[in-house]
Order: sequence, then structure tokens, then C-alpha cells
Amino acid sequence: MIEFSDKKPVIRLIASDKNWIEGDAVRQLHKTAELPGMLAAVGLPDLHPGKGSPVGAVFVSEGVFYPHLIGNDVGCGMGLWKTGLKRKKIKRDRWTDKLSGLETVWDGDQAEWLARDGISPTDADLGLGTIGGGNHFAELQVVEKVEDQEAFEALGLSKNYLVLLVHSGSRGIGDSLFRSHAAKYGAQGLQEDSEDALKYMAGHDHAVKWAASNRSLIAGRFLSALGADGERVVDVCHNIVTRQATDRTCWIHRKGAVPSDSGPVIIPGTRGTLTYLVAPHGDQEMNAYSLAHGAGRKWKRSDTKKRLSAKYKTQSLTHTKLGGRVICEDKELLYEEAPQAYKNIDIVVKDMLDAGLIRIISTFRPLITYKMRKRP
Repeated sequence: MIEFSDKKPVIRLIASDKNWIEGDAVRQLHKTAELPGMLAAVGLPDLHPGKGSPVGAVFVSEGVFYPHLIGNDVGCGMGLWKTGLKRKKIKRDRWTDKLSGLETVWDGDQAEWLARDGISPTDADLGLGTIGGGNHFAELQVVEKVEDQEAFEALGLSKNYLVLLVHSGSRGIGDSLFRSHAAKYGAQGLQEDSEDALKYMAGHDHAVKWAASNRSLIAGRFLSALGADGERVVDVCHNIVTRQATDRTCWIHRKGAVPSDSGPVIIPGTRGTLTYLVAPHGDQEMNAYSLAHGAGRKWKRSDTKKRLSAKYKTQSLTHTKLGGRVICEDKELLYEEAPQAYKNIDIVVKDMLDAGLIRIISTFRPLITYKMRKRP
């Protein structure tokens, strides 16, 4: 994998001089690399400060793993669906009016839905089929440009049809798992194969599967509202810890980082910028088999509204410069997730291109971004 040193961990930052990486994020990267058992710490081009450890980073350890590096939204990821909605028949404003309810409890049979994906039901399944808050969304998109026609068509995609991108996680499932661990261990790690490590990983794997099933149900609810259906093309998790055995057994922690060893990945910008579909390229060792998961935040949530409210009214934030519509009836969230609060996705992607880590398959332009309606 990476050429590990037995004396000190490998620390690497993949970012150009044109990229804006906060000093706090770099300090967090180095500090986290000091944890016992840590072999490597890799900052990706969307690196930004998190709660104690950075987001947009990969950490490789041996003998021990750290649930706090993954956080409370275990299994959070991105899913891309090709849809039956034709590009030449876009009804943007009518569709925007039709979309609602993705923040309310689904009225279907949750146990039956989960069983289709081989997942056992729990008492914490009420959030199934809901997007959640923060940076989560469901977004209808138009194919903007195809760079690799062969790879594009191999995924069953067509410029004549719209796609749907869903970003969501395990809702209360992952949060409960993390709180339970933190109550006993805080930020300490778990020794591999210990009783608590095995218990955590069982809960972790359940949360990862649940999150993927959740994204699938969100897509179904979204498309059903428009009288359409879809088929999943890509689904990749970016909050996950996995055990990998090569010449030595390691634990790979990904916080805001997508695995690059399982096919194409989707890298969204913001509701006002393009989304990239890319294919991993090269041996992927220098980046610990991981890629950026998005643009990465530039401003803290608490700072965003005061930076933007004097200059931008809510109307201007629900109509993007690319012609998209944003459904977000929570005013605070509308400002917190404004495109201005994020880094430049084009630079993030170019950094990975220049490092020889990816090939661009295609880009997508946002048409309708669903965040949240007013709660009943």
C-alpha cells in the first residue's frame, strides 16, 4: 500500500498552491497522525477542519482503529441514479412544486424495505427514507459534458436523460452507535479483535448497509413524486472504517473521503456548481486508495449567514447562477449551505487530475436541489 515507516507515520497532503487549505486542518492532520498505531495520514484536496480531526482525510492504523475519526454519520455517502426523465421534457418549476415530504416519516413498510437489502429492522428505523440536515441533499441533474464516452455509456448513462444524486447517511443509527462508543471510550481507539471492537464493527457494518438502503428509498420517493423511476449507477460511502490485509493488516479510516478501489465515484461541488463523475487512475497508493468526496467547506456554519445575509436575500439563494432551483425552507440552513461557503470544486478535481489519481468521465449541472421543506 503506502511505504510505511516503523519509526514515524507517513503524512501527506495532496493539494496545489491554488487550493486553499486552512492551517487548522493541516495541524489536525498532523495531530491525528500522532495517535498510537497510526501508520499514515493523507489529506485530500477538500481537506478542512473538523471536530478534533479533519474532514477530507484518510488515516491508516495497525492493531487499533478509532471510531471518533469516522464520527456519528457512519455510512454517509453519495448515490447516483439514472432516471427515466427526459432532458427535452424538463418541467423545472412544476417539478419543484411537486417535491415535498422528504423530511417526514415514510408511510411504507420499513421492515419490508430493509429486508430487500438483507438488513434486520431495529427500533431506530423511523428516519429511513429521509434526507436529514446539514449538507445532505437530493439533487436532480442534467448531463453537462461527457469526457469519456466509453466509460459513460458503460454505466448505462445517456445525455438524453436526467440523473439524480442523493447524499445522505445512517441518520439516528450511526449517531446512536457513535454516542455509545464515545460514552465509554471518548476519543480512544479500540484494539482490533477485542470484544468491543467486534461489537462496534457489527454496528458499523449495519449502519453502512442501512445508509445505502436509505439513499435508495430517498431516490424512490423523489422520483415517485415526479412520476418517474430510476436505476442506481454508483453508490459510494465516505464515512467508513475498513480492515484491509495486504503485506500487513491495516485499518483505513475515511472521513469525508471516498474509496478509490471499487470503481467510479461521484464528487459533487455545491448546488451552484457542477458535479463530477470520475474514475480512479493509477496505483492509488499515494492517496491511501481514497479520493475527495466534494468541495469541502470554506467557512464555518456559524459564520456563513453573517457573511452573506447583507448581500444575498433568500430568493437569490434559491435560484442559482446555473439556473437551478433550491428547495430549502429552513432559512438558517439555506445560508449555511450556500455555494459561497464551499471551496472551488474545479480546483479540488484538478488537484487530483494533476496528481494522476483520476480521469473525468462526465460532469452534471444541478437542476433541482432538495434540502428541506418546512416541518409540519
